[in-house]
Amino acid sequence: HGTVVNSVTHAPIARALVYSSDNRFAGLTDGSGHFEFALPKTSKQTETSGQAVYSSMVPTRSFQFRGDRIWLARKPGFLEASTGRPQVADPAASEVTISLVPEALIKGRITLSTGDAASGITVQLYSRQVVDGLSHWMPGVAAVANSAGEFRFAELQAGAYKVVTHEFMDNDPITRLPGAALYGFPPVYYPGAPDLAAAETINLTAGQTFEATIALILQPYYDVKIPATNGDANGGMNVSVKGQRGPGYSLGYNADEQRIEGMLPNGNYMVEAATWGRTSATGRVNLRVTGGPAEGPPITLVPNSSITFDVKEEFNEAPSTQFGPQSDRGQTVGGPRVYLQPSLDHADDFEHSRGGSIRPPTAPDDDALVMQDVSPGRYWLRLSTPHGYVASATLGTTDLLHDPVVIGSGSNPRVEVTLRDDGAEVDGMVTTIATQTATVPGNISPPGAWVCFVPLPNSSGQFQQTGVSSDGKFTSPMLAPGSYRVLAF
Repeated sequence: HGTVVNSVTHAPIARALVYSSDNRFAGLTDGSGHFEFALPKTSKQTETSGQAVYSSMVPTRSFQFRGDRIWLARKPGFLEASTGRPQVADPAASEVTISLVPEALIKGRITLSTGDAASGITVQLYSRQVVDGLSHWMPGVAAVANSAGEFRFAELQAGAYKVVTHEFMDNDPITRLPGAALYGFPPVYYPGAPDLAAAETINLTAGQTFEATIALILQPYYDVKIPATNGDANGGMNVSVKGQRGPGYSLGYNADEQRIEGMLPNGNYMVEAATWGRTSATGRVNLRVTGGPAEGPPITLVPNSSITFDVKEEFNEAPSTQFGPQSDRGQTVGGPRVYLQPSLDHADDFEHSRGGSIRPPTAPDDDALVMQDVSPGRYWLRLSTPHGYVASATLGTTDLLHDPVVIGSGSNPRVEVTLRDDGAEVDGMVTTIATQTATVPGNISPPGAWVCFVPLPNSSGQFQQTGVSSDGKFTSPMLAPGSYRVLAF
C-alpha cells in the first residue's frame, strides 16, 4: 500500500494507474492518491535472501518473481517512465511512495504578416542534450499549426529548448499568376531570430507551461545558381545552407547543368556541398541575394582530409592480441591498429554527427592507423584503448586531450599519441545500496550501481566508469594519473 504524489508539489495524485513491474497487479489510486494490493500468501522464504518468492503457471510459460517487485505509476499530464527517469518505488518500504514528474509544455501561436491563417505551418522543437560529455542542440518532434495558427509540445522534461518554424512557400496554383514572383515565409527561430545560435533558449522546469508567439513575414524569393566546377555527374551531392542552423532553406544539385540551384530570399548565405563514397569531397562558397536573381562564385569540391596517428607505445607488458581483429580482408594487421580506437565528435554546438572512418589496410602488413573522409571542421578527438591509457595526444602545440582539433580542406595532419600502462587503480565499496541480483518478469532488472571517475578541470586524468558487484565492491579500470571526483549512481 502507498501513495502517488506530485514530485514538485508533493500533493497526492488521484486516479493514477499503479502497476507492478511483472504486470501481475494494477489499480487506480483513490481521491487521496492512495492505493493498496492484497498479495498472495502462498509463498516460501528463500534461504539466501529472506525474500518471498511467488510461483505461477500461465499458458505457454512459467516464471517466478520476488516479493521485492518494483511498483510503478503513470497518469496523463505526468511523464511516463519511458520518457524520463523510471518512476520506481522503494521495494523495501512498507508504505510505498511513488513520485510522478509533471510534464512541461510549450505552446504558442504563429502569426502571418498577411493576416492569413497560419494553418499547416510546421514548427520544430530543439532540445539541449549532453551525450558523452558533449553538449549539442538535438532536433526533436515537430508539430503542425492548426487553423488558428496554434501549436503545442507536450510531455517535455525539464531542460533547455528552442523552437523554429519550417520554411513555408506561398505557391498556391489558384491565386498565383504564371510568371509572377514567388513569395514565402522564411524559417524563424523564437522569438524572431534568423538562426539557431541567436534564438532564445526556453528553460523549462518540471510542470511549467511556456507560451511562445512567432511572427512570420512574407518575403519575395529569387532564383539562385552556383556552378559546381567538379561536381558529381551522377548527382551524388548533398547541398546545405549553413548559417541557417537546423531546418532552413533548401537548395538542390542539377547534375545536367553541373550547378547548385534553387530559390532564396534576400540575405547572406554560406552554401556547402558534399559528395560521399570513395571520392568524398566538400566545398563552400558565400552567396549574397539582394532584390533579384543571384549567381554565386563557382564552388570547388576538395577531397576530404585524413588524420594519421603516430603512436608511441611505452608499455611494460605487450598488449594482448585479443583486443581486435588480426586481419582485414585477408591482410594481417598489427600494432596500435589492433586495439586503439580513435573517433571524432563535432565541437560545433549545432553539429552532432561523428566524422571520419578508419581506413582499411592498403597492403599486407599495413599497420598504419589512418582516419579518412574527415570533412572540414572543429572536432574533439576521442581515443579508446583496452590496454593502458592515453598519456598524451598532440598536434603540433595543441593538446588534443583538452582542446579541439581544427581540420582544413584536403589536409593530412599527423597526431602524435603516447600510450602507457603504468596507470593507477582504485578499489572501493558502495555501502548504502540494497543490491538485488534477481530479474523480475518482463525483462526488468532491478537498478544496479555505477562508479564514475570524473577528472577535475585542467587535470591530466581521463573519465572512466566501472560497475559495482553484488556485494557493493568495485575496482576501477586503469586510470590515467590525475585528480578525480569519484561519484556513485
